[in-house]
Amino acid sequence: MKALIIGAAGFVGGYLIRELKAAEWEVHATCLSNEKINEDCPVHTLDILQKDDISALLEEVSPDIVYHLAAQSSVSVSWKRPQLTAEINVIGTINVLEAVREAQKKDIRVLLIGSGEEYGYIREGACPLSESEPLNPGNIYAATKACQGMLGEIYSHAYKMDIVMVRAFNHSGPEQSDLFVISDFCHQIAEIEKGLREPVMSVGNLSAMRDFTDVRDVVRAYRLLGEKGKSGSVYNVGRGKAVSIQFILDTALSFAECDINVKQDPARMRASDIPIIEPDVSHILADTGWSAEISMEQTVRDTLDCWRNKLMS
Repeated sequence: MKALIIGAAGFVGGYLIRELKAAEWEVHATCLSNEKINEDCPVHTLDILQKDDISALLEEVSPDIVYHLAAQSSVSVSWKRPQLTAEINVIGTINVLEAVREAQKKDIRVLLIGSGEEYGYIREGACPLSESEPLNPGNIYAATKACQGMLGEIYSHAYKMDIVMVRAFNHSGPEQSDLFVISDFCHQIAEIEKGLREPVMSVGNLSAMRDFTDVRDVVRAYRLLGEKGKSGSVYNVGRGKAVSIQFILDTALSFAECDINVKQDPARMRASDIPIIEPDVSHILADTGWSAEISMEQTVRDTLDCWRNKLMS
């Protein structure tokens, strides 16, 4: 099996490259000219806003499957730069789909990686969220990802293309940016242990309940969907069990090597209209046999150890 991972320079890309290579796939990856991929595979420079360049790369690589990871994935940036977000997430996706549709190789499978954010403002009692739940995106990033998924369904049905849509919920693990809650907590603890800050952790809303999955489980799901997912289908990827942010905090603090106080920071507080977000993952289990295997405790411990190692270097 030969895979082309478009947009592999981000957090998930490296893990997906390693997952596919461990399964003895041939892997090619792309990134922008100002990005770098430190993995053992051929790397190609690609801007998905240049459709002809995508077509040329498809002819060069001739992949069996394309993983479309390239995106403007920041919610905050999407509010500040909505046009850029729409260009990358919508026009870029159309360029990828058109390039695949026109390619000489006619049996290329495409995995479009979307987000649990697409569900948006969830009606009361809707959790666990099935893939048939109506989408009600609450921000520009989520709206563009919902559009990406709808485009995938249209191309799949209209052109009989082999396309699988994914809605991935929160995923975490070592090397993730501290803009995300698990990595943020672990980074703060590692700095406190090393004496780089006072023994006080700043936190936001701890009552919200969210679904978190280890990134290593997530990329295994992507591989299995590449192998076994049904064309034209949408799959939730998540643990299927929401936990509170308080639970994440308590787990992280249980691994700390010193006493740490906790203080709520008003700047980190957000009004939570949605107390719980939890996906139904029975569809991916039925079609691929996948379920999350790595415990939340292991994810937190590994992320904390990663930050400790970074601060020692």
